[in-house]
Amino acid sequence: MNKEEMTYSKAGVDIKKEGKTVSQIVREITFRRDGFGKAFEEAGHFAGLIDFGDYFLAMTTDGVGSKMLLAEALGRYDTVGIDCIAMNVNDLVAIGAEPIAFVDYLAVEKHDENIASQIGRGLNRGAEMANVSIVGGETATLPDMVRGIDLSGAALGYLKKEDLVDGKEIREGDYIYSLPSTGPHSNGYTLIRKLLERWKIDPRGRIQEALALYPDLKAALKDNLEGEEYSRVLDLGKKQQSIGEMLLEPTAIYVKPVLRILRERRVHGIAHITGGGITNLLRLKGEVNFIIDSPPEPPALFLFLKALGNISWWEMYRTFNMGMGMILVTPPGELDSLPGVRRIGKVAGGEGKVIISPLKLHYEEYF
Repeated sequence: MNKEEMTYSKAGVDIKKEGKTVSQIVREITFRRDGFGKAFEEAGHFAGLIDFGDYFLAMTTDGVGSKMLLAEALGRYDTVGIDCIAMNVNDLVAIGAEPIAFVDYLAVEKHDENIASQIGRGLNRGAEMANVSIVGGETATLPDMVRGIDLSGAALGYLKKEDLVDGKEIREGDYIYSLPSTGPHSNGYTLIRKLLERWKIDPRGRIQEALALYPDLKAALKDNLEGEEYSRVLDLGKKQQSIGEMLLEPTAIYVKPVLRILRERRVHGIAHITGGGITNLLRLKGEVNFIIDSPPEPPALFLFLKALGNISWWEMYRTFNMGMGMILVTPPGELDSLPGVRRIGKVAGGEGKVIISPLKLHYEEYF
């Protein structure tokens, strides 16, 4: 049995180095347009802002990443378009912007009309769920550069200047709430694929079949999980869905529920829990501590992944969303009565940490 702890970095994705690369690019981008349509410099946590009179235009870009390789392994591409839309529009609503338009970029090794049709259906479904128009796109054939398919996009939104949610109003005593995720969304899939490869698990098979095929896998689950956690993974294995189908569950689109909350309630900050996991909260405000004292029970799929790689809780929460796809910070009690919203903690005085108190986990920087 392989008991070495797997991490995102060991799988090939070093988020710290990625951050340094981004910093180098940003350092070289010094030009700014003057006058109407100039960039707004003071914000941009999850999206960039453009001054547009009484409004801001908000822009963001993101992609599906290596989740595309899982789609390729299963020969199923009808959900990745939803992921592409979701990763972008969720970043827009995280600053209070309403998404209105989207463009996609598809890079392929070779053309396949059936795959293109499946991707198109997913993009259309995602656009419908987010209420955005797909107004353009680009398809590039790059046989010398691309092995398979890469799908990404960019989204445009707008908001009144006074409606900007930038985290500045977050203060000691605020409550922290989460909206549930549908799975890993579109983050951590390089690590996920390495975990499956480590155990030679076919994503087309079910968890129950993998446990029957590899006795050491069952032992790894027992070693890594508490009794109830172990039972929950076994229950998950009884589902008819394959492992790959569970992992291809599309990213939740939070546009409609978050915009409704913004219209009806007071919100001081919003974090889209993507790359960097729970540390995305540190992008909101640095002079407070975010105390997560009542996190939701991690979905069984995350427990299964944890056991596959003997992964620490610290690494799990900084890599995956762990069931919390979007986090909102509000005045005390503001969202207590809303169904589907869970209060997970509170804001305390401090110097900029995320603390998951039941697990004694501390995070001091956004990865």
